[in-house]
Amino acid sequence: MTLQLDLSPELHERLRQEAERRGQAVEEVVLRLLDEHLPPPLDARRAAAIALLHQWMEEDATLSPEESEKAEELFRNLDADRTSNRPLFPPELKGISW
Repeated sequence: MTLQLDLSPELHERLRQEAERRGQAVEEVVLRLLDEHLPPPLDARRAAAIALLHQWMEEDATLSPEESEKAEELFRNLDADRTSNRPLFPPELKGISW
């Protein structure tokens, strides 16, 4: 894909200096900067989020009864402090959505 950009003279000069510092062509520097600073593809982020959720579920499965009760108390307190009447952690959805 070809992309044409209109750069300010100042930005163009900064880019030229960075390319010179790296010993690369300006186009190579631009591609490298874009690759380094753009977020990963959505599929990779989704996979990372799913892996994190699975990790949390595994950690929850190893909680002691005391730790589980403290977590339950936290959820009840979070729901009690909400201004909405709709709870975030309804008991009937435990194990399904939380």
